[in-house]
Amino acid sequence: MKYVIILGDGMADYPIAELDGRTPLDAAVTPFMDRMASEGTLGLVDTIPQGLLPGSDVANLSVLGYDPEKTYSGRGPLEAASMGLVLGPDDVAFRCNLVTLGPGEDPVMVDFTSGHISSAESKEILADLNRELGSENIRFFPGVGYRNLMIWRSGRNAVKLTPPHDITGRSVQGYLPEGEAAGKILELIQRSRQVLKSHPVNRRRVESGLKPANSIWLWGQGRAPNIVPLTDQYSIKGGMISAVDLLNGIGIYAGLEIIPVEGATGYTDTNYLGKASKALAALKELDFVFIHVEAPDEMGHEGSVAGKIRAIEDIDEKVLGTILQGIRDFHDYRVMILSDHPTPISLRTHAADPSPFAVFSSKKEENLCQGLSFCESSAQKSGLLISPGYHLMELFMRSWGAFVEKKHS
Repeated sequence: MKYVIILGDGMADYPIAELDGRTPLDAAVTPFMDRMASEGTLGLVDTIPQGLLPGSDVANLSVLGYDPEKTYSGRGPLEAASMGLVLGPDDVAFRCNLVTLGPGEDPVMVDFTSGHISSAESKEILADLNRELGSENIRFFPGVGYRNLMIWRSGRNAVKLTPPHDITGRSVQGYLPEGEAAGKILELIQRSRQVLKSHPVNRRRVESGLKPANSIWLWGQGRAPNIVPLTDQYSIKGGMISAVDLLNGIGIYAGLEIIPVEGATGYTDTNYLGKASKALAALKELDFVFIHVEAPDEMGHEGSVAGKIRAIEDIDEKVLGTILQGIRDFHDYRVMILSDHPTPISLRTHAADPSPFAVFSSKKEENLCQGLSFCESSAQKSGLLISPGYHLMELFMRSWGAFVEKKHS
């Protein structure tokens, strides 16, 4: 049996007036997702436990079958694993965004991506941050684009920090660090503004009409988590395909092979076809592949209705369509398509509502064949809700046939 999960990050949404009350998933042309929903099994999955923030870290742990209440320690350590950084038991890893803040003593969070600054520019900036702000215990590490990392060796973890994508367009004053380590974190943020004020990268960006990366923003801190590899749980060989350090870090902890794809960017210009092709090639040796696509989440954060619809359609045509065509060569398979959490256009950040999923099996008896389309309202009509969401992986991998048979009866 071959298993493929295709996850469109933040695909789910709320009804939008300019789409006549439809969501981007409902408005998008998605024949392959609709086929999965109609001929397979459609439902909702609740990936965010009550009391945890609706982030891609928590949600994707749930999707991969991990109970976030037991395994989640923060986003930073997951991204550190992807970057090959080893954390000691007392080390704390922080996500370090390069952001654009507005002017003045009470600045607004203008852009949590610094206009999607390039990885090369970020690397140049972080080298200077290490020189000016780094120490024996504090080091900065470049990641992908605006998504970077800071490690505080033998650091403190007792601090409340706010994800910058949650406060776009708002004054940062009400979201500054709170707690035992707040003073140190705030000092680093404030000192970074001085370093970056006239940085050569920012001078070039402003001259080109681009947003400057004029501050760091630290969040998502945590120590190394305790996660049992999926490869041990299910006795499989598996792979992870993602342009995002977070997902690759989760994949490493889960025991999955990280499969690189040329042109995978974590944005709407990513290599959709390349991801699907690499997955099909990997399945000749592996049992399981997880394909993560970040693009719809980015469009949700940007508030771009057209961009989100286009990203969804690209996932449908270039990723899911390619997988459904190619996986038939393996004869015995299950494919899942889902969103990890909503990133509603109206909020421009994540929400905790359940998201739609669909599973299609090569075995006819493992499909409910509900005749529905793939969108939030249809998933609601299905009457099927997997909650807590981490149970979905166990069903998908081990007992989908028995699960469907029970629903039939």
